[in-house]
Amino acid sequence: MIAQSKRVAMAALKMAMTESREEETELKEFFARQGIKTAAVDYGGDYVSSVKKIIERAVVAAKREGVIKETHGDEGAVAGATREALTQIMPKAIGLNVGGKIGVARRDEHLTVAIFFGVGLLHLDEVAMGLGHRAAPKESL
Repeated sequence: MIAQSKRVAMAALKMAMTESREEETELKEFFARQGIKTAAVDYGGDYVSSVKKIIERAVVAAKREGVIKETHGDEGAVAGATREALTQIMPKAIGLNVGGKIGVARRDEHLTVAIFFGVGLLHLDEVAMGLGHRAAPKESL
């Protein structure tokens, strides 16, 4: 039996690693049948100047897809999990451009944000992944 938090984290990671909108849609439907709400959003730009925008994109995508409600607690959970994921990527990304996808998943009070980015300068690319988990009030769903 896989722990609930681990199952939600795997869903967020899989959403962040999708390569097309069609794949996103298929996975979203698959996870919905398991009771996991998901969202994904693309992002690209300079890492340092993009941190605020990446957090905003994660929150907006989660609200748009019904993963969270428009409450202080839910928005804070997504923002905090996104910030944690970005912190894990920072050593590779600082001063460089990043591009990739943000995945958000939630089931009950478990909420996870996964970031899967290519990090690069010219053609010298690296790959970085970050993951953040927060507890969000179940009654807000």
